[in-house]
Amino acid sequence: VQVVESGGGLVQAGGSLRLSCAASGRTFSSGAMGWFRQAPGKEREFVAAISRSGLSTNYGDSVKDRFTISRDNAANTVYLQMNSLKPEDTAVYYCAADPMRGYVLPRPSPADFGSWGQGTQVTVSS
Repeated sequence: VQVVESGGGLVQAGGSLRLSCAASGRTFSSGAMGWFRQAPGKEREFVAAISRSGLSTNYGDSVKDRFTISRDNAANTVYLQMNSLKPEDTAVYYCAADPMRGYVLPRPSPADFGSWGQGTQVTVSS
């Protein structure tokens, strides 16, 4: 599976953005998908993950109740709706595919995902 992120940009605190992740490959609909982010000087952080069916999701503590992950298997696309953005949400956001698992792990880590995009920059100004 190959993935390409889009939708990043500059937004004021309190604003919203929606990221998209377009995937190619026949195995897209068979695997879980996830979003991670990495700020300068920090480790890559789990943001959200969604199961193959889209019925199960998981979120990092720092984004719960603000971000929503969803997927459209017919369009081979995963989305990340980000609301109530904060300056600390500033980072490069990466989409990742886990074609070996259809379910969401309780504590996803970058090592669980085999295919990564190039990332899209999200900057939240105060």
